[in-house]
This record gives sequence, C-alpha cells and structure tokens, in this order.
Amino acid sequence: MTSTSPAPPRLRPYQQEAVRRVVTHFRGSDDPAVVVLPTGSGKSLVIAELARLARGRVLVLAHVRELVEQNHAKYAAYGLSADIFSAGLGRKESGRQVVFGSVQSVVRGLARFTSPASGQGAFTLLVIDECHRVSPAEDASYRRVIEGLRRANPRLKVLGLTATPYRLGQGFIYHRHHHGMVRGDDACFFRDCVFEQPLRLMVKQGYLAEPRRIDAAVERYDFSALFSTSGLGARGHFREEELNRVAAGNRATPGIIAEVVERARERQGVMLFAASVAHAEEILGYLPAGEAALVTGETPSAERERLIAAFKARSVKYLVNVAVLTTGFDAPHVDLIAILRPTESVSLYQQIVGRGLRLSPGKRDCLILDYAGNPWDLYAPEVGSPKPASDSEPVQVECPACGHANLFWGKRDGELVIEHFGRRCQGLVEDDPQAGGAASDAENRGAASGAGKKRQCDFRFRFKVCGDCGAENDIAARRCHGCQTLLVDADDKLKAALRLRDARVLRVAGMQLEATVNGRGLPRLKVTYHDEEGTTLAEWFALETPAQRGAFAAAFLRDHLRAPGVPFRPATPEEVVAERRRLRHPDFVVGRKVGRHWQVREKLFDYVGRYRKAEAAG
Repeated sequence: MTSTSPAPPRLRPYQQEAVRRVVTHFRGSDDPAVVVLPTGSGKSLVIAELARLARGRVLVLAHVRELVEQNHAKYAAYGLSADIFSAGLGRKESGRQVVFGSVQSVVRGLARFTSPASGQGAFTLLVIDECHRVSPAEDASYRRVIEGLRRANPRLKVLGLTATPYRLGQGFIYHRHHHGMVRGDDACFFRDCVFEQPLRLMVKQGYLAEPRRIDAAVERYDFSALFSTSGLGARGHFREEELNRVAAGNRATPGIIAEVVERARERQGVMLFAASVAHAEEILGYLPAGEAALVTGETPSAERERLIAAFKARSVKYLVNVAVLTTGFDAPHVDLIAILRPTESVSLYQQIVGRGLRLSPGKRDCLILDYAGNPWDLYAPEVGSPKPASDSEPVQVECPACGHANLFWGKRDGELVIEHFGRRCQGLVEDDPQAGGAASDAENRGAASGAGKKRQCDFRFRFKVCGDCGAENDIAARRCHGCQTLLVDADDKLKAALRLRDARVLRVAGMQLEATVNGRGLPRLKVTYHDEEGTTLAEWFALETPAQRGAFAAAFLRDHLRAPGVPFRPATPEEVVAERRRLRHPDFVVGRKVGRHWQVREKLFDYVGRYRKAEAAG
C-alpha cells in the first residue's frame, strides 16, 4: 500500500541556499550564526527544513505565540510531529525530538529543557525566530535559555533568523558578514551572518509585492522633535506621553484619514499604525463605520483574535493598531500601509512595511503612506551605528589597504564623498600566522565558510597614535593595542600645555587656507588656525616635490580630511585651497614658542572631554 503522507513543501532557491549555508557553517563551527530574510520570504519554511534535517534535538523559540504556531504548522506540513511549549497556546510538551516554544514559557520551565528525561538527550540545535530580540544582557530570557542549554551541551548550535539584524542602540547583532566584512563589534553574541537575501532582489524576482511609497498631499504630523533623544524612554522607544502630545487631537488627522480612505477605494486591506491608544481611537472615529477595527495591547485576547479573523476574512477593511501587529501577523491581502507614528529605527520601519509585502491574488503592489516624516528608506542599507547628523546618508568608502568597500554614514557633493564618520575598515582579510597576535581569539574563530582564519583589516581611517610604539589606535581607546601602554588623555595634554609659559593653546573656531609665497618667493600653503578672540597659530607646507607632497599627506591630510581614505592628491597649494570643503579643522591646537616664532606642535581632533570646544560657545 502506497503512503498518503503529504509531499513536503518545495523550497525556493534562496531558501535552499540559506539551508545549505547553515549546514556548512555548523559542520565547521560552533559559533552562533544568523540568516537574514525579509518579512514574507518564508523563514518558517527554512526553520522547518533545518529541523527536519537535524540529527539531534531541536528547540525553536519565538517571542509571540502566533510565530510559534506558524513555525509549528510549517514543520507539520512535512507530515512530521513536533511538540509545542507555550502557555499562550495551552500546551506544555517537551518530549519529542523537535519542540516549538515561546521564550517566556521555556525560560519559566527551563529545567525540562536543561535536564531532559532519560532517553531524550540534550538539545543540539537552538533556532531563534526574530533573533534581533536577543538582548546583549546576560540575564535576559533568551540568554538564560542559551546558557542553560549550553550547560547540558557545550557544543550547542545557535541559529537566529530575522528580517532586521540590528537593535536600537546596539547596531548590527552579528560580527561578520558572509560577503567578507565586519558589521557589529567583536562583543556581538552572534558571530556570523551566513546568508542574506536582499529585499530589493526579492521584489525584483517576484517573491514579494513592490512597496510603493508616495508623498502624501495633505498636512503631516510634526514628530521631528522626537527624533532627538529627548523623546526617547529608557529602552530607546518614544514615550507615549510625547506621542500623545503631538498626535492626539491634531488638526491634520481628519484630512489624513480622508486621504487614506480615498486612496483605499481600489485596495483590498488597509493597516494603519497609530502613535498611541488615544490617537488610534481618534483615527477609528474618522474611518467608515462598520468597516474598521482597532487592536491595541489592551484588547482582550479573545476580542483581538475575533477582530483579526474578521480582517483576514475581509469583512473588515481597515485595521488600526498600536505597536502590536509588527511581527507574527500574516494577512497577505494587505496592500495599503498608513504610518501615522514615528518609528524609532529602520528595523521597526521595515517590520511595519513588511506587513504589506506578501503576495496575494489580485494584488499588484503595496502603497506606503507615511504621515509622520520617518527618515528611513526601505531599501537603503543599514550602517549599524547611530546617524551622526540629520543630513547624513550611507556612503561607500574603499579601504586603501585591502580594497574593501566600506559602508559608513557620510555626505556627498555630487558623486564625491566629502565626509564620512568611519573609524576602521570593516573588511575581513586572511590572517597572517606570522603577524603574531594581531587578531583576537574571537576574530580567529574563522569566517562563516570555514576556509582559513580571518581577521578585521587593520587600516584605520581615524586614529590616535601611541607615543611609545607609534601604533594607530581607535580614537576612543584608553590603552594602546600594540604595547598596552596607557594612552595620554587629551585633557591631560591640554592641562599640561596650559601650565607652560611658552605654550599657546587655541580653542579652534576656524581654519584659513592661503596659497602664498615664502620669503624667497617659493610657493607655499599657509594654514592659519584662529580661536573665538582672533588669536592665531599658523603652519606652512611645500608641495613642489613628490617627497614634500608625501610629507604633506602624512602630516596634514591624513588628519584633516573629512573623508579619510578617499583619494585626494593635490600637487599645488591652489588645489588644496580649491578643495577646502574636503578638509576639517582640529578642535584644539597647541603651539610652542621657538625663538621669535610660534610652531604648531599638537592638534587634537574628535575631542571628547571636559573642556569646551569653540562650536559649543553660547
């Protein structure tokens, strides 16, 4: 008699590749790994396939019961049985080879997973859905589960899946990317991103609906003041009272909702993201009666399920929510997203927009209406560090040492990168065993491919030099990485100079460049620094010979370029003056008197200390 078990689901090519990369990684390494797949790309199917292939016990964790249920359902589609350990789903099973659980329930019943019953064996693979929620704090729920399982099995493999591999205030959640670059810092729990499928490629290949963001014609909410830290709470989220102050009762709301309704005439399903509960209730009042529903964190569970079911069944067209349907919610027919709240991070923005990107019959695209002036670009790459200025954008800067194309925050003038805020090259290079300890133990654990050891490129775009050994260190370093000498603090340098009679300390307010001639009539570049009161110090440079130009590049350009590493090889003083937009002035200059003249001896850049800088005056 032939088997009637259902045929296993068919994986798309990128899903197959993700599975292959994970298997390859864990065959050669125990380092925690990440797979990045956009919302709607089928993470559940990748999880199911990995659980099916695993030889040992597998625990799959998620933070909401909807995800636990979805992931379990995809595994069951293979005709296989698995347990569920989730109080929200009314099940507490943990005996089978594969268990799908909520992190809250598992951490409360951790003993059942760290000390399994006789014959069950320790878990060998832990899969974490929405792994950007794994906190760096060691006492957080996910970390407690991980450490508990590791005590039972020190070689536990940990895999995370997410559409948004960064945390607000932390940046990237992993250290190395499979394309050969460093993303997060060396302290990241997840070591390697072994596979990433870009959103733009998913749309181009027809796997996701195209997001069409259009500028709304009516007045917007002005949340701009909240994008500074003044509007953020302790956990980095906007405070509800601040959101209420801007949104509740705003005169723009009736016009905004009227436009949403007008644009939704030919649309199938509309999700509206409100700033607060009061704001959501106001929005609901302007939507067509009988066609709209509201879900908040305060909505009782049974009522929430009823309203969501009505929306999915299309008996309700508009669904208003307040920060509760950004993950674990699947309604493929949604083809209009209205954002009426500020989003704290590109991660949250991508989660919101992702609700409308799944494919559905009759769905052409998804309209994105943003009425809150959010600064995020859905396709733009994440830099992984806080945006230093509102007009900054991601810029690409090639490393002069290894050629890696770094991605930093910066500014362009046309196609020319005139400023960036990168410190160290993000490239990964083959480790030289003869170099002797240049890389840390964590860096030497190997790249995701397992082919040889890799370390982060040593080139630094900005640095401070150790006075003892000459090594270049990060601008925030307190101890030299080369000789371990305690680096001289910038405040100590200023304090020592201020005590000297023959020293002049300038709090630099500006820098003037002049193409001139010296006393013998030879062309020179004169650089004059001045403070708020007009006191000056100057230095002179010759650029006539290759040796002089090399000395100028080393003594001046390397520190003064706003975009260090971007090629700039002036041959005359006039060329330097013409490109003054590419140069920055130091925060402090220290001069010493030699005879009747003053000589510049020290320049302090990127100063952070107790002395006021000129730009902070007033």
